[in-house]
Amino acid sequence: MKAMKAEELRGLTVVELQTKLISVEKDLAELKFKHSLNQLENPMLLRTMKRDIARITTILTEKSGSN
Repeated sequence: MKAMKAEELRGLTVVELQTKLISVEKDLAELKFKHSLNQLENPMLLRTMKRDIARITTILTEKSGSN
């Protein structure tokens, strides 16, 4: 999975960002479960997903603050 760029995320609406946040959080939960069973091929995906979540929440905060 490729890391999301902040510029790409800023182009999305608030509703799209919220749905993307929910889906990324679900994916992260699945990856954590696989990691606990030692079935995760690339553990760096956990870091990437956490950073994507942080980017999305930051942009959501920026958009809500501007209104």
